Amino acid sequence: MKQLSQLIKSINVVNVVGNVNREVAAIVSDSRQATQSTMFVAVRGVNVDGHQYIPTLNGKGLAAIVCEQLPNVIDENITYLQVENSAIALGQLASQWWDNPSQKLKLVGITGTNGKTTTATLIYEMARLMGYKAGLLSTVCNYIDDVAVPATHTTPDPLNLNALLARMVDAGCEYAVMEVSSHAAHQHRIAGLHFVGGVFSNLTRDHLDYHKTVDAYLEAKKMFFDALPQEAFALTNIDDKVGEVMLQNTKALKKRYSLRAQADFLGRVIESRLDGTLMTFNTREVEVLFTGKFNAYNLTAVYATSILLGWENEQVLINMSRLEPVAGRFQAFHSPKGYTAIVDYAHTPDAVVNVLNAIRDVIGNSGNIITVVGAGGNRDKGKRPIMAKEAALRSERVILTSDNPRDEEPGDILRDMEAGLDNSGRVKTLSIADRREAIRTAAMLAQKGDVILIAGKGHEDYQEIKGVKHHFDDREVVAEIFKSEK
Repeated sequence: MKQLSQLIKSINVVNVVGNVNREVAAIVSDSRQATQSTMFVAVRGVNVDGHQYIPTLNGKGLAAIVCEQLPNVIDENITYLQVENSAIALGQLASQWWDNPSQKLKLVGITGTNGKTTTATLIYEMARLMGYKAGLLSTVCNYIDDVAVPATHTTPDPLNLNALLARMVDAGCEYAVMEVSSHAAHQHRIAGLHFVGGVFSNLTRDHLDYHKTVDAYLEAKKMFFDALPQEAFALTNIDDKVGEVMLQNTKALKKRYSLRAQADFLGRVIESRLDGTLMTFNTREVEVLFTGKFNAYNLTAVYATSILLGWENEQVLINMSRLEPVAGRFQAFHSPKGYTAIVDYAHTPDAVVNVLNAIRDVIGNSGNIITVVGAGGNRDKGKRPIMAKEAALRSERVILTSDNPRDEEPGDILRDMEAGLDNSGRVKTLSIADRREAIRTAAMLAQKGDVILIAGKGHEDYQEIKGVKHHFDDREVVAEIFKSEK
């Protein structure tokens, strides 16, 4: 139990109706969880406005209701706290409820279209290699030091987010790293958190089903940097066309990284293979277990963040060579027949281009690239033809297939993708809705020295169809195929 009078010190209350000298048993943002002595925060969500449920809570013995608009009927046994933005208030209250765990950790946030998961995970791994206990909040999995906690969203809601951060504090973690999605920034899910640093990777077309325009998507990312405190650092990729935009209004220490231009942190690719790359970080050579320019950017961001966190340069460089790829991110499997299959999470046009360019840089003209790619249902339809077009431009063969069709018909999604193909692209492209069959077909087409890219799902172990998640793992399918080839 916590005192309401103490909790509300963390938020900007514009009007109070009722007594603040009472105890609160829990904070909830779902009206179905609002029971005796709880505080309900009415948030205006994307699909549902919590305010519409306030009248149903009369007589249930709630301690308090936080809202932007007071209801017409007031329950005299409930204290009403009117605020300007209840989503921001929820984040601040969640932090207060869990005794502000982000202030007891050195919390770093990673944002951008591509590379968030890899960069966040590798900073977390670097912290542990440096001898610190650390936590991770990511798309693939959350970690409290070495204990895995399944992830359901890129950035959890404020209540679960602060609960996880509090568990990190209790476990003795000194550092925490989290992906900050554009949705989370726009919906104020990170309100009330204290960051010691923010990292921007890049910005390309994604989530336009939610943000509607690229400018709105950019602004959502920029909100995170605008809110960083003066004592934090703001690290940006200046090779990206909006990299400098992220730093325009931040009060934090501005730092830049690059593979091309003069910057505070400079990475260079010296030699690349499918199983690793020779790189330099500020002129120091390091052999890393990653491939592709996009990973070179991720690793340069990891190196830069490590130095900005105050970790010793020589040990950081040694540990850069010990870092291992994240599950489902350019994960290579070698066939008994002599070809390679790469499973990657690439699910945007830019990500597909990056991975295909990385493969071509390594194999040159010594082998063919066969790309298996789809596009998710109920998401930005505009990127579907672009993804097919980019795959066809950079592959000898393309197989279009399903990737979480959700509530849409797979055939409709495939037709949207096919619309991006010209005559030369159509000649080299097959459409196979069954993803398992699509991967098997790619394997039958592959010859020694070829590379199959299986893009879109990466670490995911399910296919979401009509609201049901069916078990499906690209990596398992590849393993089955390779077993039959022996």
